[in-house]
Amino acid sequence: MAFIPLPEKVYKKKKKKTGIWIHALSLGEVVSAIPLVKAVKHRFAQKEIFFSVSTKTGFETAQRQLKNHVKDIFFFPYDLLFSVKKIIDQVSPEFVIIIETDIWPNFMAETEKQNIPVFLVNTRLSPRSFSGYKRFSFFIGPVLNKFSKICTQSEADAKSFEKLIQKSDNIIITGNIKFDQPVEPVPDEDIKKMRFFMNIDKDCKVIVAGSTHEGEESVLAEVFLKLKICFNNLCLIAVPRNPDRAGSVCGIFQSKGIKALKMADIELKHEPFDVMVVDRIHVLKKLYAVADISFTGGSLAPFGGHNPLEPAVFAKPVIFGPYMSDFNEISKLLLDSGGAVQVKDGDGLYTAFSEFLSSPEKAAKAGQQSFKVFNENKGAVKRTVDIIERYLSR
Repeated sequence: MAFIPLPEKVYKKKKKKTGIWIHALSLGEVVSAIPLVKAVKHRFAQKEIFFSVSTKTGFETAQRQLKNHVKDIFFFPYDLLFSVKKIIDQVSPEFVIIIETDIWPNFMAETEKQNIPVFLVNTRLSPRSFSGYKRFSFFIGPVLNKFSKICTQSEADAKSFEKLIQKSDNIIITGNIKFDQPVEPVPDEDIKKMRFFMNIDKDCKVIVAGSTHEGEESVLAEVFLKLKICFNNLCLIAVPRNPDRAGSVCGIFQSKGIKALKMADIELKHEPFDVMVVDRIHVLKKLYAVADISFTGGSLAPFGGHNPLEPAVFAKPVIFGPYMSDFNEISKLLLDSGGAVQVKDGDGLYTAFSEFLSSPEKAAKAGQQSFKVFNENKGAVKRTVDIIERYLSR
């Protein structure tokens, strides 16, 4: 993504550094950052907050969710010294917060040169990432050493970072800020309205498959055909991670003889369907409120999985596949509590769906456990902001 210069009329080069720069790579990190941005704004009320992203979807989400909380939103520059220096001079940050990942050597070198503290927060290291970092530790180690503090999601992440850097006392376990995401309750009346507009019968059981990737929808289609034999009053809402795939995803289900329609067509024509394919962004969270059972995509194929807390917020039972490396700690907590089921393949997925559909009591209990995990692990945002404040007041 090309760097978009900040408007000259808004930014004037300051002698004194007074801003706060928060950076989130993409959509997932932006969503995670929302409670942190609000907490930073509250704690450092006299300072302007600037927010950067690296992707188009991240930018659009930030504009929608954070425009009233920050001074401006912009794209992170290419990691070239002249562009990095220019934007640092424009923003003039007192300190920088980087969410999870997106570590650039020239940016870190320039902030160190200008004596600007940089905090890497809510960070994690998957086994694959650690292996890559370890191989190039001669290069990545010195870059990581430039961070003022590294706040990790878990003890395992902390131990991985300790093997890469010299300043191990800079590493602190703060937990995962995804547990601090705001909860927006959906009243029963709103759920009834959503089901009406989506033409879902009040007695119909609903499976929501969120953030699915190529290769997963064909498995879901086979599983859905088998489920319909025993559970006739059942529908599936499939939400591709990339909504531009909605047409082709519809085609996957239709090729199996399943009546699949895009969400826009269902709302327009109010036609009956077996599978709804969502062709827009920013609706998945609310759709989980309608679900009886959830499936977390990006997990049946090796994509690292997506956030299983999104259905847990609504006390829904969670099912995911074997590939959850991006959410290892959260997945383990959900599994240990009984709030989630992990499956290996389509056969396992069919069994998990069948058991929850056959026993509403079992599904409700699992949903309660998933919500309990979400509710009991809050606090990472406060711990993170406390650490930053203590560091700055030294």
